[in-house]
Parts: sequence; C-alpha cells; structure tokens
Amino acid sequence: MSRFLFVVPPLTGHINPTVSVAGELSARGHQVAWVGHRGALERLLPTEATRFELDDTLPEDVAQQAAERAAAARGPARLKFLWEEFFVPLARAMRAGVDAAIEGFSPDALIVDQQTVAGAIAARLHGLPWATLATTSAGVVDPLADLPKVRAWVDDRLAELQREAGLEPDDTVYYAPPRLIGFTTRELIGDEPLGDNVSLVGPSFARRRETTPFPWEWLDGRPLVLVSLGTVNADVGARFFREASKACGALPIQAVFVAPAEVVGPVADNIKVCDYVPQLAMLERASAVVSHAGHNTVVESLAKGLPLVVAPIKDDQPVVAQQVADAGAGLRVKFGRVKAPALRDALERVLNEPAFREAADRIRISFERAGGAREAAQRVEELV
Repeated sequence: MSRFLFVVPPLTGHINPTVSVAGELSARGHQVAWVGHRGALERLLPTEATRFELDDTLPEDVAQQAAERAAAARGPARLKFLWEEFFVPLARAMRAGVDAAIEGFSPDALIVDQQTVAGAIAARLHGLPWATLATTSAGVVDPLADLPKVRAWVDDRLAELQREAGLEPDDTVYYAPPRLIGFTTRELIGDEPLGDNVSLVGPSFARRRETTPFPWEWLDGRPLVLVSLGTVNADVGARFFREASKACGALPIQAVFVAPAEVVGPVADNIKVCDYVPQLAMLERASAVVSHAGHNTVVESLAKGLPLVVAPIKDDQPVVAQQVADAGAGLRVKFGRVKAPALRDALERVLNEPAFREAADRIRISFERAGGAREAAQRVEELV
C-alpha cells in the first residue's frame, strides 16, 4: 500500500478527473489525499475524502483579476496574462500549504495537476517522485512553441519560482516532468511529437456522480442538441447564445441550453434553458453538441461518439477546437462573429453528414481502449 497526494488548482475541470483516478487507487488498497482550496474541494470531492485545505481568499481575488484582463487580451497576450495573473500567483500562494500537506500526510508520491507548479516544486524540494496530470489535450503539446518571446518570459517566471524555493531551475516542473499523464488519445491530438515520459490514457470521468434534476419527459424523440459554454463562460456568451437560439429554433430538433435564462433571452418551443444539467446523462440522449471547446465537454461528448460544433473563447480552447476539426469530428466556428445562419448550417452538417459521427466514433473507441482512470492509476503506481 502506498500514499498518494493530489495537488490541484481551484478549477472544476482539473479536480473532477482526479476523483476517478483516486477511486481506482483506493480500490487497489492505496491511501489518497488532496491539497487544494477549500471551496473547490468541498464542492467536488466525496465527503469522506482526506483533504488538506488552503485559504480561498487569494485564488478568488486572482481569478477575478484574471477574468477582467481576459476580456481584453488576445492571442499571445492572453497566454501571458494567464501566467502573470493566475498560474504564478497560484504557485506562490500554494507552496506553503503543499509543504504542510506533505508533512501531514507523508506521501510516497505526488500527483500534480499541470497548472499547480507548486506541487512539482514541492516534489523536487522533498525528494519525492511525481506525475503531472494534463487534464486537457492541449497540455500534452507545447502551446508556446510558436511564441518564443512568451515562452522565454514564462521560462523566467518558472525559474524565479524554483529559486524562491531554494532549487536550481530545471524543466521538470512544467515542460518535462518525470511522467506526464494526458487524459486524451492520439486519435484526438493527431501526430504531434511526444516525449517518452508521456502516457496518453484517455479521459477520466467514470466515477463522477450527478444529482442535478432534469425534466426528461420534455424530450419527444427529435434529435437532441446540447449547447453549453461551460460554467465560467456563460455570462459572456449572450450574443453567441442568442445566435444559437435562432439557429436551433429553425431546425427540426430539440436543444438544451446550459446558461442563465436572462443571458439567452426568449427562445422557441423546441429549446429549454437550464442553469445546470446532468451533463453525462444528457449526452447519453444527445445527437450533437455545441461547445466552447472546453476539454471536459469535448471528451465527454466524443466518449459518446457525438460530433461537435466548437466555438473556442480563450485559454486552451482554440487548440482543442482545432484538434476536433482536424480529427474530422466537428466543425469550428468563430465565437465572437458567427451568426445564426452559419451556426444552423454547421449544426445541420454534423447532424446529417455521417463522416462527422464516424470520426467521433473512432475517437470514442480510442478512449475505451486507452483505459482512462484505470490506466492512469497504473501509471501512478509505477512511481513507487
């Protein structure tokens, strides 16, 4: 029996996959614990989970500042602001708490989310083996490879963080960890060159529980389309949702929009607007998905063999959206510019042209073969 400590940021899409991996490790007789921010851990982890909780104040403030900067940032500037306004302050804020969790739990190895650099630094500092989790398929490639000036700036920040901890800087804390576990497969990311340290295990969501209600009797047998921009982007999506409402209202389908009703506005009878939905259960019944290309929604859709229309907004979403398009499993549209006729045409194509569903199904099969949380747990066990 070994002891594994998960180090996670206060981000839903980064914590959810660890629950499934932890469940696999626990089933094999290991002990697991998490270190992260109180609000996120209380909301997303099982009640019986062992938690080392950090204060939430700074991450909430940092997240608000980042959101304000994100509204104006574009291209390389957006990536730079993510590091400057979120990843680097988060690493500094978490370092003492991660050290304390290591002392309190005495782990044999750390399982570190790619965005919590503090975890990798702590592993180096304490001489512990660690694996890095790339919860997005954009995380197994270098998004800064074509941006040398931004890459150099990030390298300097990573070096500062390591020197502050008394370490000589190296690439292992972010670019080249001893083991990188990616929740994706080749069928989605394509032929990108990967290092020998990379293991692609497919998505990890098998053990997630859903309790959100939905009036399933509303569904009448017409093709169902799920339209979601994720929980973080709903409020900035008013224009997109209203164009999507016009597009869906003109098609012989039913659509469920995940957004506040006031953001979407008036809708046709074939559209239902919900603040939250049981997404996995919804995807079991859906025929296609319209998404911001958030990685969790993309892989959950593809795991059901569903084609997508993707409208990336920020962060890793353009990379993921392009992977979907290149794989033939969907169509990419411009979030800030697309109009209802173009959205309607894209939806009609992914619903009616077999090639999109066939490509999505190839990815679904690759996910099943990759092993998901089970394979990730196996790779983690190899650390000790």
